[in-house]
Formats: sequence, structure tokens, C-alpha cells
Amino acid sequence: MDIHSKIQLSNFEAELLNNSEWILTKNGVMKKAQRLLEQVQQNACDYTTVNPGILPAEVMAISPKISKGENYLGLPWLILDYPRYFEKENIFAIRTMFWWGHFFTTTLHVTGEYKEQYRKSIARHYAALCASDFYISVHDEQWHHHLEPENYLPVQNFSEDDLADHISKSTFLKLAKKLSFSEWNNAVERLSQNFVMITDWLL
Repeated sequence: MDIHSKIQLSNFEAELLNNSEWILTKNGVMKKAQRLLEQVQQNACDYTTVNPGILPAEVMAISPKISKGENYLGLPWLILDYPRYFEKENIFAIRTMFWWGHFFTTTLHVTGEYKEQYRKSIARHYAALCASDFYISVHDEQWHHHLEPENYLPVQNFSEDDLADHISKSTFLKLAKKLSFSEWNNAVERLSQNFVMITDWLL
């Protein structure tokens, strides 16, 4: 073991290390993002309360949850899951994600019986999916959240028939819409609208 090796900081790293303000600011932003997702959660719950039966009863029986972490591809994140039904073979979730340095996303994630139940309805809304700038997962792994081309492609890259074929052949279906942080002041409204839009497409 080389006890004389040096682990050095760059000038920028040393400056940050001696500046507590930036980490306190980051913590403050994360708290605000948490409160923002809590407002989206309340709006979504209110919508499903006044529209009973719009989603399967078993998925609505589970309370909403906001999870958080510091290291999705190296960056902090928050995810609101509502509804959230994560059975081994059958998943039904609408996930609203805050990802530091990138964007918000609203994602429909279904597998198993739920994918089969809703795939035709989703495919019928091809024009709306294109017009609303939704992305569809094209990866074999369903637990990636980033929107890089190896993971997601815009729905408008597919023809209507190709989209239906892709959904039919995939083991899971994930549709995602991103929202820029430049829309922060309107984010609660926009993310809540995304939730309503997705649930409407399932009918």
C-alpha cells in the first residue's frame, strides 16, 4: 500500500469544499421539489376521487409514495408513484420524476396483464401521443429513466402501425413526457395535466 499517494482536489473542487452555501442551496431546491411533487400528488388524488373507477381498484388501494435518492446516474432525484402497483409480473404505475440537472418526467409504466389490457387503447391515441411529444421505451431493461435514444424514442418516430406492433411485442410499455425546469413555475399544473391525459388515454 502506497501511504504517500496523494488524493488531490482541483481548484474548483477545493472552492466548493470551502463553500457551504451551494450545498445548502441544493438542499433547499430538493425540499421545494418535494413540495411540488406533493402538490401534484394531491391533484392526482383529487382527480381519481371525483372519477371513481377510472383506474383498476387494486392499484388504487395502495397509497401514493414519494421516493428520493442522490445517485441516479450521479445526480439527485425524486419520484412520485401514484398509482403504484408493483407485482412481480404485473406493474401499473404513473411515475412523476424530478431529476437534477435534467427535467421532470411523467411516465406510464405497465407490464403483464395491464399492458395487455391497455395496449390497444394506447395505440389508438397515436396522434395525441405524437402531438403531446411523448416518448416510448425501446430498451430491454424497464428500470432506466433517462431519455437518451438507446432508452426512449419519440412516438412520432414510429408510424401508427409500427407503434402498435412495438407495444404488442414488448414485455412492458413505458410512455414518458418530459418537462423542462424552465417551466418550474407552471410545473404543478403541467404535471397534473399529464396525469389526467394519461388516465384519459386508458379508457
